[in-house]
Amino acid sequence: MKTSVLVVGGGLAGTSAALFLAWRGVPVTLVEKHPGSSAHPRAVGFNARVGELLRAVGLEDELPPSRMAKGFGVRRVRAESLVGKKFDETFWSPPAELSDVEHSPAAGVGVAQDRMEPILRDKARELGADIRMSTRMLEFTQDDEGVTAIVQGDGEPYEIRADYLIAADGHRSPIREQLGIGRTGRGYMHTSRSVLFRAPLQEYLKDGIGQFVIDGVGFLTTYGDGRWVLMLDDREYDEPELRQKIFEAIGRDDLDVEIITTGRWTISAAVADRFSQGRIFLAGDAAHTLPPSRGGFGANVGIEDAHNLAWKIAAVLNGESRPSLLDTYDAERRPVATLCHQQIFARNDGHNRDGEPDDAPLYDNNAMHFGVLYRSDAVLGAGPELPPAQLPEQWNGQPGTRAPHAWIEPGRSTVDLFGRGWVLVADHPQWEEAAVGLAVRYERVERLDVFGLSAKGASLVRPDGYVAWRSVDLPDDPAAELATAFSSASAGTR
Repeated sequence: MKTSVLVVGGGLAGTSAALFLAWRGVPVTLVEKHPGSSAHPRAVGFNARVGELLRAVGLEDELPPSRMAKGFGVRRVRAESLVGKKFDETFWSPPAELSDVEHSPAAGVGVAQDRMEPILRDKARELGADIRMSTRMLEFTQDDEGVTAIVQGDGEPYEIRADYLIAADGHRSPIREQLGIGRTGRGYMHTSRSVLFRAPLQEYLKDGIGQFVIDGVGFLTTYGDGRWVLMLDDREYDEPELRQKIFEAIGRDDLDVEIITTGRWTISAAVADRFSQGRIFLAGDAAHTLPPSRGGFGANVGIEDAHNLAWKIAAVLNGESRPSLLDTYDAERRPVATLCHQQIFARNDGHNRDGEPDDAPLYDNNAMHFGVLYRSDAVLGAGPELPPAQLPEQWNGQPGTRAPHAWIEPGRSTVDLFGRGWVLVADHPQWEEAAVGLAVRYERVERLDVFGLSAKGASLVRPDGYVAWRSVDLPDDPAAELATAFSSASAGTR
């Protein structure tokens, strides 16, 4: 069979890639070796930037808002037990640096990974993605024209031919290993056991704290849906021991506790030395293993990888852009993963089982969610002197950063203008004329101040909502300036 893009791996990154590609009309096939999502919820809650991406594809109303919607992160304390004495609270970002500026029209998403993945799968299928569960990739080769994979479901092995392959096959990534792509980072950190259980403990969440470092027991956290997980030292536990540990962590033994499942987890941190090779691209954990304990970057960053890659592959496949545009995926997303890796170890995780925090600049959560900087050939004017992240109001529409949020009308944000194609934001007739004949949609916006523009300026925004270029004022020949900028940033074929 033939498809435009083959995605290997049906976790959050892979399923998001299939969703975003299908939303853009790209024929995509996803193969996943498991029949469904893991019984372990794993990631819990997604930031508001991911909320924006899901809002664009029509999923906002299907997903409950997160308790972390305003970007303050999960509250964590050290405690005697869930019901016992609480000690010091640990913040993932210094509270004094958190901004009270509204950065997004979307909320974070308050749903666990095992419930998020089916929602993404269903939407991807609705949009035309071919998703094949219980299907394993056996081997692959690539050439100058595409990638050939041999896969197997319930029957005999068969061949899939694709223009591109997205490897979202997890942190061990057989595809990355076969390509010989190394990784750099902290490496192995520790191994833990977990017990997932259900218990009526909602009354202990009223103060907004959701994570507890329990002295002498382990790490306890909630998924917000009646399920909890207790992380323990790495050894074998029988069921009576697990129940005893749960009761110790809770601080009472008179509750009905249902043990759902157990797990063993190896925690490590590393970033691939490159995110692509030929026609194959790494995404999610295959590209970067980012432990969730400090900042919750891993799943969010993987979904954003998929979003960044999807519009670029779509542009190349439909002939709007040269294949060189795909080189900007590594140039943009690998530095973000490296920055997240640094931030994980610049933050105090509340119990420091993996050593003291690194002495590195600490960026605010909202800067990491909404204010990372891209430097690539798809951005004009993002120099090396700029920091890797800042709050959006500090960037003020800087090229290479996510286009800022401002309400245009009730329920509609500037962020909602972007996503489908290239957009020119301005409020002057000469810019509207300049966009004629280009594959650029003109959007008249009065709030140009948030884009760092004068009343006669303009910003060119990419299909992923990032500013590619801006002219702070009106140049002598706006049509020529815009045409040159668009051709360069889009790797245009015309």
